[in-house]
Amino acid sequence: MAFTATDVKNLREQTGCGMMDCKKALTEANGDFDKAIEYLRERGLAAAAKKAGRIAAEGMVYAEADVAKKVGVVIEVNAETDFVAKNELFRSFVKDLAHIVMDENPADVDALLKCKMGDGDVDAALKDKILVIGENLKIRRFVRYEGVCAAYVHGGGTHGVLVDFATTDDVAAKPEFTAFGKDIAMQIAAVNPGYLNEASVPAEVIAHEKEILLAQISNDPKLANKPDKVKEKMVEGKIGKFYKENCLVDQPFVKDGELTVSQYVANTAKELGGDIEIVKFVRFEKGEGLEKKADDFAAEVASMVK
Repeated sequence: MAFTATDVKNLREQTGCGMMDCKKALTEANGDFDKAIEYLRERGLAAAAKKAGRIAAEGMVYAEADVAKKVGVVIEVNAETDFVAKNELFRSFVKDLAHIVMDENPADVDALLKCKMGDGDVDAALKDKILVIGENLKIRRFVRYEGVCAAYVHGGGTHGVLVDFATTDDVAAKPEFTAFGKDIAMQIAAVNPGYLNEASVPAEVIAHEKEILLAQISNDPKLANKPDKVKEKMVEGKIGKFYKENCLVDQPFVKDGELTVSQYVANTAKELGGDIEIVKFVRFEKGEGLEKKADDFAAEVASMVK
C-alpha cells in the first residue's frame, strides 16, 4: 500500500514522533496508518525501557484545589532536564494526572499507573510521553486531601503546597477566604515549617533538641558553671524559639511580621464571621532528596565517536 508525504505529516502530528521515524513506520506497515501507529508504540515502549535507567530529578511539582468537589492534590513528576519542565506537552500531562488523582483517589503511584487515561491507562500514557519527549519521566509522588483546600505552585513548578482547612461552606465560598488560603500556602512555600503546631512535634524531636541545647550551654565557658535549674530554664526558653521557627502557626506571618500565623488565622475568621482551622499541609520541592546526574559532555561525545 503506497503512502504520501501528507500521510507522513499526519502520522507525525498524531504521534509527535520524528519525520524519519514516521516514514519508516509507514514503510514497515505498508502504508497502513493504524499499523504504523502500533509500530511506533512498540518501538516507543522499547525506547522507554532504555531510558528508564536515566536519572530523572528535574520536572515539575503541581498543586490544585477544586472548591466545588472539596478535594485538592499536589503531585511531582520528574524528567531528566529542566528544559522538559517548560514543555507544554509535559506540563499538560502533569495537570491531567492531578485531575485523575482527584477523581479516582488511587492509593499510591502504582495504583495511579493503572487508572484509565485516554484509550489506555496512565502507564501506557507515560510511556507514550517518554517516546515523544525523548527523556525518562517518572511519577514520583502525590498527596490528595478531601475537604476545604488551598493550593499554591511557585516558580512554575519548583515548589507546590496543599493546605487542608476546617471551616464552613459559607466561609469557604467567600473570595476573601480564597486569598487567605493562598497566603497560608505561600507562607508554607517560603518558610518551610516542619510542623503544624507544638502538639504535632514528636516528643523524641524535642528531647533531641534539648540534648543539643544543653550541650551547647555546657560547652560555653560563660554558662558552663550555671546551676542545672538555670540551664534547664535556658533550654526551655530556646525550645520556645524552636517552636516559633518550625511550627507553622507560631511563625511570624510573612506579609505582616507583627502577626503570627495563628493570629492571622483568627483575625481572618473573625472578619469572615466563622471558624477557621488549619488541619494539615504538605509541601513538595522538585527533586528534593533525589540524586542529580552530573553530565560529562566531552565523555559523552567521545563515546559516540567511538
